[in-house]
Amino acid sequence: MRVLVTGGCGFIGSYVCEELLNTGYEVISLDNFSKYGRIERNYFTHPKFTLITGDCKERNTLLKASEECDFIIAGAALIGGISYFHKYAYDLLAENERILASTFDAAISQFKSGRLKRILVLSSSMVFESSKVFPTPEDQVKFAPPPRSTYGFQKLAAEYFAKGAQEQYSLPYTIIRPFNCVGIGEGRALGEEKLSSGNITLALSHVLPDLAQKIIRGQKPLRILGDGLQVRCYTHGSDIARGIRLALESSNAINEDFNISTRVQTTVLELAELVWKHFYPHLPFEYELDPPFEYDVRYRLPDTSKAERLLSFVANIPLSTSVTEVCEWVAGAVLRGEI
Repeated sequence: MRVLVTGGCGFIGSYVCEELLNTGYEVISLDNFSKYGRIERNYFTHPKFTLITGDCKERNTLLKASEECDFIIAGAALIGGISYFHKYAYDLLAENERILASTFDAAISQFKSGRLKRILVLSSSMVFESSKVFPTPEDQVKFAPPPRSTYGFQKLAAEYFAKGAQEQYSLPYTIIRPFNCVGIGEGRALGEEKLSSGNITLALSHVLPDLAQKIIRGQKPLRILGDGLQVRCYTHGSDIARGIRLALESSNAINEDFNISTRVQTTVLELAELVWKHFYPHLPFEYELDPPFEYDVRYRLPDTSKAERLLSFVANIPLSTSVTEVCEWVAGAVLRGEI
Protein backbone atom coordinates (compact mmCIF):
# COMPACT_ATOMS: atom_id res chain seq x y z
CA MET A 1 0.00 0.00 0.00
CA ARG A 2 1.21 3.49 -0.89
CA VAL A 3 0.17 6.45 1.28
CA LEU A 4 0.61 10.17 0.64
CA VAL A 5 0.97 12.17 3.87
CA THR A 6 0.67 15.90 3.32
CA GLY A 7 2.61 17.76 5.98
CA GLY A 8 4.48 14.54 6.62
CA CYS A 9 7.52 16.29 8.10
CA GLY A 10 5.51 18.22 10.69
CA PHE A 11 4.84 17.34 14.32
CA ILE A 12 2.02 14.80 14.00
CA GLY A 13 2.91 14.01 10.39
CA SER A 14 6.33 12.73 11.43
CA TYR A 15 4.81 10.28 13.89
CA VAL A 16 2.38 9.13 11.19
CA CYS A 17 5.16 8.55 8.65
CA GLU A 18 7.19 6.53 11.16
CA GLU A 19 4.17 4.43 12.15
CA LEU A 20 3.34 3.61 8.54
CA LEU A 21 6.93 2.86 7.55
CA ASN A 22 7.40 0.62 10.59
CA THR A 23 4.33 -1.41 9.59
CA GLY A 24 5.31 -1.95 5.96
CA TYR A 25 3.69 0.88 4.02
CA GLU A 26 5.31 2.87 1.25
CA VAL A 27 5.09 6.52 2.27
CA ILE A 28 5.28 9.73 0.26
CA SER A 29 5.53 12.99 2.20
CA LEU A 30 4.66 16.33 0.62
CA ASP A 31 5.87 19.27 2.70
CA ASN A 32 7.08 22.82 2.08
CA PHE A 33 8.89 23.17 5.45
CA SER A 34 7.15 26.49 6.04
CA LYS A 35 6.73 26.07 9.79
CA TYR A 36 10.19 25.14 11.08
CA GLY A 37 12.36 25.63 8.01
CA ARG A 38 14.24 22.73 6.47
CA ILE A 39 14.54 19.87 8.94
CA GLU A 40 15.79 16.30 8.81
CA ARG A 41 13.84 13.32 10.13
CA ASN A 42 15.24 9.89 10.90
CA TYR A 43 12.97 8.17 8.40
CA PHE A 44 14.20 10.23 5.41
CA THR A 45 16.65 7.43 4.56
CA HIS A 46 14.07 4.65 4.82
CA PRO A 47 13.93 2.68 1.54
CA LYS A 48 10.14 2.97 1.37
CA PHE A 49 10.05 6.72 2.00
CA THR A 50 9.92 9.46 -0.64
CA LEU A 51 10.11 13.16 0.18
CA ILE A 52 8.59 15.69 -2.18
CA THR A 53 9.31 19.31 -1.32
CA GLY A 54 6.39 21.36 -2.56
CA ASP A 55 3.37 23.50 -1.73
CA CYS A 56 0.13 21.71 -1.02
CA LYS A 57 -1.82 24.68 -2.37
CA GLU A 58 -0.66 23.75 -5.88
CA ARG A 59 -3.14 21.33 -7.42
CA ASN A 60 -0.70 19.92 -10.00
CA THR A 61 1.83 19.21 -7.24
CA LEU A 62 -0.82 17.27 -5.35
CA LEU A 63 -1.86 15.37 -8.46
CA LYS A 64 1.69 14.28 -9.16
CA ALA A 65 2.42 13.36 -5.53
CA SER A 66 -0.76 11.30 -5.22
CA GLU A 67 -0.29 9.25 -8.39
CA GLU A 68 -0.64 5.52 -7.69
CA CYS A 69 -1.50 6.17 -4.03
CA ASP A 70 -4.02 4.04 -2.18
CA PHE A 71 -4.65 6.59 0.57
CA ILE A 72 -4.13 10.29 1.25
CA ILE A 73 -3.68 11.50 4.80
CA ALA A 74 -4.44 15.23 4.69
CA GLY A 75 -2.33 16.70 7.48
CA ALA A 76 -0.79 19.80 5.90
CA ALA A 77 -2.02 23.03 7.48
CA LEU A 78 -0.95 26.36 8.84
CA ILE A 79 -0.97 25.54 12.53
CA GLY A 80 0.70 26.76 15.68
CA GLY A 81 0.18 27.52 19.34
CA ILE A 82 -2.66 29.53 20.77
CA SER A 83 -0.91 32.78 19.81
CA TYR A 84 -1.40 31.72 16.16
CA PHE A 85 -5.15 32.03 16.66
CA HIS A 86 -4.72 35.76 17.15
CA LYS A 87 -1.76 36.62 14.91
CA TYR A 88 -2.99 34.64 11.89
CA ALA A 89 -6.76 34.81 12.34
CA TYR A 90 -7.34 35.36 8.60
CA ASP A 91 -4.51 33.21 7.24
CA LEU A 92 -5.70 30.22 9.27
CA LEU A 93 -8.86 30.35 7.19
CA ALA A 94 -7.53 31.42 3.80
CA GLU A 95 -4.31 29.39 3.60
CA ASN A 96 -5.79 26.21 5.04
CA GLU A 97 -8.83 26.41 2.78
CA ARG A 98 -6.53 26.66 -0.25
CA ILE A 99 -4.55 23.64 0.97
CA LEU A 100 -7.72 21.63 1.48
CA ALA A 101 -9.22 22.55 -1.88
CA SER A 102 -6.09 21.43 -3.73
CA THR A 103 -5.86 18.24 -1.68
CA PHE A 104 -9.48 17.29 -2.27
CA ASP A 105 -9.29 18.19 -5.96
CA ALA A 106 -6.41 15.73 -6.28
CA ALA A 107 -8.14 13.10 -4.16
CA ILE A 108 -11.34 13.29 -6.20
CA SER A 109 -9.35 12.99 -9.43
CA GLN A 110 -7.36 10.00 -8.19
CA PHE A 111 -10.51 8.33 -6.84
CA LYS A 112 -12.17 8.72 -10.23
CA SER A 113 -9.13 7.06 -11.82
CA GLY A 114 -9.85 3.95 -9.76
CA ARG A 115 -6.73 3.78 -7.55
CA LEU A 116 -7.34 5.97 -4.48
CA LYS A 117 -9.36 4.15 -1.84
CA ARG A 118 -9.93 6.88 0.75
CA ILE A 119 -8.82 10.23 2.18
CA LEU A 120 -8.14 10.64 5.90
CA VAL A 121 -8.54 14.19 7.17
CA LEU A 122 -6.72 15.38 10.28
CA SER A 123 -9.19 17.66 12.02
CA SER A 124 -8.79 18.91 15.60
CA SER A 125 -10.35 18.78 19.03
CA MET A 126 -10.88 22.53 18.52
CA VAL A 127 -14.04 21.77 16.53
CA PHE A 128 -15.51 21.17 20.01
CA GLU A 129 -14.30 24.56 21.24
CA SER A 130 -17.85 25.65 22.21
CA SER A 131 -19.15 22.28 23.37
CA LYS A 132 -20.73 22.01 26.83
CA VAL A 133 -20.93 18.20 26.83
CA PHE A 134 -18.09 16.33 28.57
CA PRO A 135 -16.70 13.85 27.75
CA THR A 136 -17.49 15.01 24.21
CA PRO A 137 -18.70 12.33 21.77
CA GLU A 138 -18.16 12.64 18.03
CA ASP A 139 -21.78 13.48 17.26
CA GLN A 140 -21.54 16.69 19.29
CA VAL A 141 -20.02 18.26 16.20
CA LYS A 142 -23.59 18.38 14.87
CA PHE A 143 -25.10 20.04 17.93
CA ALA A 144 -22.47 22.21 19.63
CA PRO A 145 -22.24 25.92 18.72
CA PRO A 146 -19.60 26.64 16.09
CA PRO A 147 -16.03 27.27 17.28
CA ARG A 148 -15.22 30.89 18.18
CA SER A 149 -11.66 30.85 16.83
CA THR A 150 -11.00 30.93 13.10
CA TYR A 151 -8.69 27.94 13.60
CA GLY A 152 -11.44 25.82 15.13
CA PHE A 153 -13.92 27.00 12.51
CA GLN A 154 -11.53 26.10 9.69
CA LYS A 155 -10.95 22.62 11.11
CA LEU A 156 -14.70 22.17 11.15
CA ALA A 157 -14.71 23.28 7.51
CA ALA A 158 -12.14 20.56 6.77
CA GLU A 159 -14.67 18.02 7.95
CA TYR A 160 -17.26 19.49 5.62
CA PHE A 161 -14.83 19.22 2.72
CA ALA A 162 -14.78 15.48 3.41
CA LYS A 163 -18.55 15.21 3.72
CA GLY A 164 -19.13 17.32 0.62
CA ALA A 165 -16.71 15.30 -1.51
CA GLN A 166 -18.37 12.09 -0.38
CA GLU A 167 -21.87 13.39 -1.07
CA GLN A 168 -21.07 14.73 -4.55
CA TYR A 169 -18.30 12.42 -5.76
CA SER A 170 -18.67 9.36 -3.46
CA LEU A 171 -15.08 9.85 -2.22
CA PRO A 172 -14.73 7.74 0.95
CA TYR A 173 -13.28 9.59 3.94
CA THR A 174 -12.31 9.24 7.57
CA ILE A 175 -12.10 12.20 9.94
CA ILE A 176 -9.50 12.03 12.71
CA ARG A 177 -9.58 14.44 15.68
CA PRO A 178 -6.35 14.27 17.68
CA PHE A 179 -6.47 15.64 21.22
CA ASN A 180 -3.46 17.53 22.64
CA CYS A 181 -0.61 15.68 20.98
CA VAL A 182 2.62 15.50 23.00
CA GLY A 183 5.99 14.26 21.82
CA ILE A 184 9.42 15.23 20.58
CA GLY A 185 10.78 16.88 17.47
CA GLU A 186 8.92 20.18 17.62
CA GLY A 187 11.27 23.08 16.97
CA ARG A 188 10.74 26.82 17.15
CA ALA A 189 8.13 27.85 14.58
CA LEU A 190 9.42 30.50 12.18
CA GLY A 191 6.25 32.58 12.27
CA GLU A 192 5.23 32.02 15.88
CA GLU A 193 4.33 35.16 17.80
CA LYS A 194 7.08 35.94 20.29
CA LEU A 195 5.46 36.15 23.69
CA SER A 196 6.99 36.62 27.10
CA SER A 197 6.20 34.63 30.20
CA GLY A 198 8.08 36.30 33.00
CA ASN A 199 11.72 36.43 31.91
CA ILE A 200 11.33 33.72 29.24
CA THR A 201 10.22 34.00 25.61
CA LEU A 202 7.77 31.26 24.73
CA ALA A 203 9.16 29.15 21.92
CA LEU A 204 6.85 26.31 21.00
CA SER A 205 3.31 25.47 19.93
CA HIS A 206 2.47 23.13 22.80
CA VAL A 207 2.39 23.56 26.54
CA LEU A 208 4.54 20.59 27.63
CA PRO A 209 7.80 21.51 25.82
CA ASP A 210 7.32 25.19 26.68
CA LEU A 211 7.01 24.36 30.38
CA ALA A 212 10.18 22.31 30.11
CA GLN A 213 12.19 25.02 28.37
CA LYS A 214 11.10 27.65 30.91
CA ILE A 215 12.37 25.50 33.78
CA ILE A 216 15.59 24.66 31.92
CA ARG A 217 16.22 28.37 31.45
CA GLY A 218 15.87 28.89 35.18
CA GLN A 219 12.41 30.36 35.58
CA LYS A 220 11.44 30.24 39.26
CA PRO A 221 8.64 30.34 40.11
CA LEU A 222 7.24 28.73 36.98
CA ARG A 223 4.72 30.96 35.20
CA ILE A 224 1.51 29.38 33.91
CA LEU A 225 -1.07 30.86 31.54
CA GLY A 226 -4.52 31.15 33.10
CA ASP A 227 -5.43 29.63 36.44
CA GLY A 228 -3.88 26.25 35.59
CA LEU A 229 -7.17 24.42 35.99
CA GLN A 230 -7.71 23.97 32.26
CA VAL A 231 -8.28 20.25 31.65
CA ARG A 232 -6.69 18.38 28.76
CA CYS A 233 -6.04 14.80 27.64
CA TYR A 234 -2.39 14.73 26.62
CA THR A 235 -1.90 12.02 24.00
CA HIS A 236 1.48 10.82 22.78
CA GLY A 237 2.17 11.27 19.07
CA SER A 238 2.89 7.56 18.68
CA ASP A 239 -0.56 6.69 20.04
CA ILE A 240 -2.21 9.19 17.71
CA ALA A 241 -0.27 7.80 14.74
CA ARG A 242 -1.31 4.25 15.63
CA GLY A 243 -4.95 5.38 15.82
CA ILE A 244 -4.63 6.94 12.37
CA ARG A 245 -3.14 3.73 10.96
CA LEU A 246 -5.91 1.63 12.49
CA ALA A 247 -8.48 3.93 10.92
CA LEU A 248 -6.73 3.62 7.56
CA GLU A 249 -6.82 -0.17 7.79
CA SER A 250 -10.39 -0.60 9.02
CA SER A 251 -13.52 -0.76 6.89
CA ASN A 252 -15.35 0.37 10.04
CA ALA A 253 -13.74 3.78 9.56
CA ILE A 254 -15.19 4.48 6.12
CA ASN A 255 -17.20 7.74 6.19
CA GLU A 256 -16.80 7.95 9.99
CA ASP A 257 -15.20 10.38 12.42
CA PHE A 258 -13.12 9.52 15.48
CA ASN A 259 -11.74 11.19 18.58
CA ILE A 260 -8.19 9.83 18.86
CA SER A 261 -6.99 10.48 22.39
CA THR A 262 -6.20 9.17 25.80
CA ARG A 263 -9.09 9.33 28.21
CA VAL A 264 -6.86 10.41 31.13
CA GLN A 265 -7.69 13.95 32.28
CA THR A 266 -4.91 16.27 33.47
CA THR A 267 -4.98 19.92 34.50
CA VAL A 268 -2.29 22.29 33.30
CA LEU A 269 -1.19 22.67 36.93
CA GLU A 270 -0.81 18.91 37.29
CA LEU A 271 1.21 18.77 34.08
CA ALA A 272 3.39 21.67 35.22
CA GLU A 273 4.12 19.94 38.51
CA LEU A 274 5.15 16.75 36.71
CA VAL A 275 7.61 18.78 34.61
CA TRP A 276 8.87 20.63 37.70
CA LYS A 277 9.45 17.37 39.58
CA HIS A 278 11.37 15.96 36.62
CA PHE A 279 13.96 18.71 36.99
CA TYR A 280 13.57 19.50 40.71
CA PRO A 281 12.49 16.28 42.42
CA HIS A 282 13.34 17.57 45.90
CA LEU A 283 12.06 21.15 45.64
CA PRO A 284 8.50 22.27 46.38
CA PHE A 285 6.51 23.26 43.32
CA GLU A 286 6.53 27.05 42.84
CA TYR A 287 4.35 28.79 40.27
CA GLU A 288 2.72 32.09 39.37
CA LEU A 289 -0.24 32.74 37.07
CA ASP A 290 -0.33 34.86 33.92
CA PRO A 291 -3.52 36.15 32.21
CA PRO A 292 -5.04 33.57 29.84
CA PHE A 293 -5.52 33.92 26.09
CA GLU A 294 -9.02 34.54 24.75
CA TYR A 295 -9.29 31.14 23.07
CA ASP A 296 -7.86 29.09 25.94
CA VAL A 297 -10.59 26.46 26.12
CA ARG A 298 -11.50 25.43 29.66
CA TYR A 299 -12.26 21.76 29.07
CA ARG A 300 -11.17 19.54 26.20
CA LEU A 301 -12.29 16.04 27.09
CA PRO A 302 -13.07 13.42 24.43
CA ASP A 303 -15.37 10.46 24.56
CA THR A 304 -13.10 7.79 23.07
CA SER A 305 -15.54 4.86 23.18
CA LYS A 306 -16.27 4.95 19.43
CA ALA A 307 -12.61 4.51 18.48
CA GLU A 308 -12.28 1.71 21.01
CA ARG A 309 -15.40 -0.02 19.72
CA LEU A 310 -14.84 0.31 15.97
CA LEU A 311 -11.02 0.49 15.72
CA SER A 312 -9.92 -1.35 18.87
CA PHE A 313 -7.91 1.77 19.65
CA VAL A 314 -6.86 2.62 23.20
CA ALA A 315 -4.04 5.07 23.94
CA ASN A 316 -1.47 3.27 26.10
CA ILE A 317 1.52 5.59 26.60
CA PRO A 318 1.25 7.17 30.09
CA LEU A 319 1.76 10.89 30.57
CA SER A 320 4.71 10.27 32.88
CA THR A 321 6.56 8.60 30.00
CA SER A 322 5.76 11.51 27.68
CA VAL A 323 6.95 14.05 30.26
CA THR A 324 10.29 12.30 30.73
CA GLU A 325 10.82 11.94 26.98
CA VAL A 326 9.90 15.54 26.16
CA CYS A 327 11.90 17.04 29.05
CA GLU A 328 15.03 15.18 27.99
CA TRP A 329 14.55 16.14 24.34
CA VAL A 330 13.94 19.82 25.16
CA ALA A 331 17.03 19.91 27.39
CA GLY A 332 19.15 18.69 24.49
CA ALA A 333 17.49 21.07 22.02
CA VAL A 334 18.11 24.06 24.31
CA LEU A 335 21.74 23.02 24.70
CA ARG A 336 22.13 22.80 20.92
CA GLY A 337 20.46 26.20 20.46
CA GLU A 338 17.55 24.76 18.49
CA ILE A 339 14.89 26.36 20.71
